[in-house]
Amino acid sequence: MIFITGDTHADFKYRFNTENFPEQKGMTKDDFVIICGDFGGVWEPEESRNESYWLDWFESRPYTLLFVDGNHENHERLASYPEKEWNGGRVHEIRPHVLHLMRGQVFTLQDKTFFTFGGAQSHDIQGGVLDPNDPDFAKTLWEARRSGLPYRINRVSWWAEEMPSEAEMEEGLRNLAAHGNTVDFIVTHCCATSVQRSLDEQLFKADPLTEYLEKVRESVTWSKWFFGHYHDNINVSDRDLLLYEQLIRIA
Repeated sequence: MIFITGDTHADFKYRFNTENFPEQKGMTKDDFVIICGDFGGVWEPEESRNESYWLDWFESRPYTLLFVDGNHENHERLASYPEKEWNGGRVHEIRPHVLHLMRGQVFTLQDKTFFTFGGAQSHDIQGGVLDPNDPDFAKTLWEARRSGLPYRINRVSWWAEEMPSEAEMEEGLRNLAAHGNTVDFIVTHCCATSVQRSLDEQLFKADPLTEYLEKVRESVTWSKWFFGHYHDNINVSDRDLLLYEQLIRIA
């Protein structure tokens, strides 16, 4: 079995318990649950007691947990975990059965191919990204709080690595080409520009990542595309599925 869901933001208690997810009782470590970014289980400057509890809890589950990264992740810490080859692509091993699916990879799970590409541009930074090393940080923090606008702090609650590098995007295209530009499923955090435009053309603007995903959309043959980021559950089309709280079976 393979299940997939949207953003969790480290809120795991209800979505994954046996009452709301009873199917797990029949799963094994060869079955998978995939999170479409903003996992949130790797967030603090170093692994906290709460994080350890939930990461160990997932390791104890009868399935393997997989996730692409979102924009609300501690990308510095994600990159510090051991990297290994797994089922055709590269992962960061958070726990033996809690794996970060890296950007631009193609994995084979239960005879199905998955192209994965995490990351997104944050939409909740209207109050700015503050620099804690700025001599006037205390003042700018006070002003940001007073404004009431959402803000982030560089390397504390926001990382520039939320957006991909050119190398990651190029690797993704190479890996897709090596699979004949054909996969069964695509799993991302944000979506292609044209799909994002159909969600809210005024609020969500095109950026280098959505344009890259548009290129993938136009050049690759795929059956279903799953993404999160926009905090809703919508079948944008019969092939494009925006997920948030829903946990659905895809194989």
